[in-house]
Amino acid sequence: MNSFLELFHYTFINHALLAAVLSSIICGILGTYIVSKRMVFISGGITHASFGGIGMAFYFGLPPFIGATAFALLSALGIEWISKKGNIRNDSSIGILWSLGMAIGIIFVYITPGFTPNLMSYLFGSILTVGSSELWIMTVLAGVIILFFTLFYRPILFFAFDESFARSQKAPVAFLNYALILLIAFGIVINIKVAGIILVMSMLTLPQNTANLFSNNFKHIIIYSILISLAGTLAGLAGSFWLGIPSGAAIIFTLSLIFFIAKIAKLIFDRRNREKTEIRDLRLEIRD
Repeated sequence: MNSFLELFHYTFINHALLAAVLSSIICGILGTYIVSKRMVFISGGITHASFGGIGMAFYFGLPPFIGATAFALLSALGIEWISKKGNIRNDSSIGILWSLGMAIGIIFVYITPGFTPNLMSYLFGSILTVGSSELWIMTVLAGVIILFFTLFYRPILFFAFDESFARSQKAPVAFLNYALILLIAFGIVINIKVAGIILVMSMLTLPQNTANLFSNNFKHIIIYSILISLAGTLAGLAGSFWLGIPSGAAIIFTLSLIFFIAKIAKLIFDRRNREKTEIRDLRLEIRD
């Protein structure tokens, strides 16, 4: 017990725990919108395109976060612009920017002079290395997202499920479209350190789909997603620390495990309810 409590004397452990809370809030809220809007593929395109910014940042000696942010924002806006103005299907524009970003990243990492940088933390995440500056950025972003969803909750709800209905209700569709895609881009970039480029999309989808098993209410899914994400992140973080495995992979594995357990539990619960209903209907038929 004492050895466990001693862990909290380490700054990197406290940073990781705070990052887990902030990441759960950011991904829980944005992921609910992403899943409801059925734009998981878009988030994947932005995530992988940001690798191009990381590669260029290494080459020019800039902080990787700046490069990833620039590419993520440009990719998000590019996907929207190409889809609407370029007469190209949404999935095609995503695929173009997805592959282009990864190709640019690989090329610039390869031509970077000197020692080739270790990309494992960017590809698979390393929540134990989150620093104070990143925590401040996550805190500000979480606050902005909470404020934005609070102020525009009903328009976002309409827009997430039926864009035509949102327009009929005079919702600021164009503003919401670009504002939300930019928030998603920021959310993805800041969570690359937590789960990595390859795995961050799972944090935006797994908790939300788990929550959706038990509720269809948008607000409830947000709350459940945050709680599920937090539980999975903390459990994955503990597992990675004690087993000595990558934290990002451990977190996603834990979230996946939670989803499958919840899915099985839901199937069993629904089956028992059907059996009870069938038995009740049979008894009513016998009485009649």
